[in-house]
Amino acid sequence: MKVYFAPLEGITGYIYRNAFHKAFGRGIDKYFSPFISPGVNQPLTPKELRDIHPDNNKGLVLVPQILANNPDDFLLAAKYIKDLGYSEVNLNLGCPSGTVVAKRKGSGLLGDTDLLLRMLDKIYETTDMKISIKTRIGKDDPDEFPEILEIFNRFPVYELIIHPRIRNEFYKGTPNMEMFDYAAKNSRNPLCYNGDIVTKAQFDTMSEKYNDLTGIMIGRGFLQNPFLAWDVQGINVNNMEAKKGQTSKPQKETQKESKLEALKKFHDEVLERYEEYMSGDKPVLFKMKELWCYMINIFDEEKYGKKIKKAEKLSVYKEVVRELFENCSLK
Repeated sequence: MKVYFAPLEGITGYIYRNAFHKAFGRGIDKYFSPFISPGVNQPLTPKELRDIHPDNNKGLVLVPQILANNPDDFLLAAKYIKDLGYSEVNLNLGCPSGTVVAKRKGSGLLGDTDLLLRMLDKIYETTDMKISIKTRIGKDDPDEFPEILEIFNRFPVYELIIHPRIRNEFYKGTPNMEMFDYAAKNSRNPLCYNGDIVTKAQFDTMSEKYNDLTGIMIGRGFLQNPFLAWDVQGINVNNMEAKKGQTSKPQKETQKESKLEALKKFHDEVLERYEEYMSGDKPVLFKMKELWCYMINIFDEEKYGKKIKKAEKLSVYKEVVRELFENCSLK
């Protein structure tokens, strides 16, 4: 079962992506970029180009994601991306953001099936790139999904990645597995599952129940617990350490120390790259605090999360994080 890293806007850019892949990415088959939103005669902004440029994504497989409701905008961006050397792009039909949906983009486009059909018809007729789709099961009601799936079935979707919630649910409630079952039985295209996979047990359950899936996509699960990438692919930390000759300590103790060391190296690299890229304390702190909103949950003591949130200077932040890694254990 392949494993994909879902994009999260503002967090999983190339700096985070490279550091994660270096530390934990042996279990990741593909990364998907935060969405590119092309405009008239502007396929990518300088920031978007920097994020997906091959020079900034060496050693990993990246699929650029496009957010659009106009086939010409999509095709313009896709051509530019193809010229960079990519063979696959992903159409975002899942973003639930209010500003996105108001423009009939992301999951907002699911509410206008006529426009969706016209757009897909021109896209698949025009380009020879592999086009995967990341979608929700509807905009306002799960009952919209059979019609939406029938539209997808008309086209050679390279991979259909389904997050089984409607737009209005955002990321709350329980994924609608009844509708995912419907997709598994009726889709003519390869399927990938996305949604609420935060443990190896959940991953294994999905893999066993839906063994025809091309892959499982995980986003917040990796942010909350980077070691999940190792767990779902069966990468054994103890075996890794044994190759280095570090076998004198008890197995469980060695494993926790190894994970803590890997996490610290990952954190330090992300911080160092942001400091190189950004000017001043505030933007760097904003980025790092976003990361800790998720990552603090894997430590056995959460009081440091409040200290990190209150830090207004990088020097203070670094001291708090130093204390965290020295004094706290992983759950």
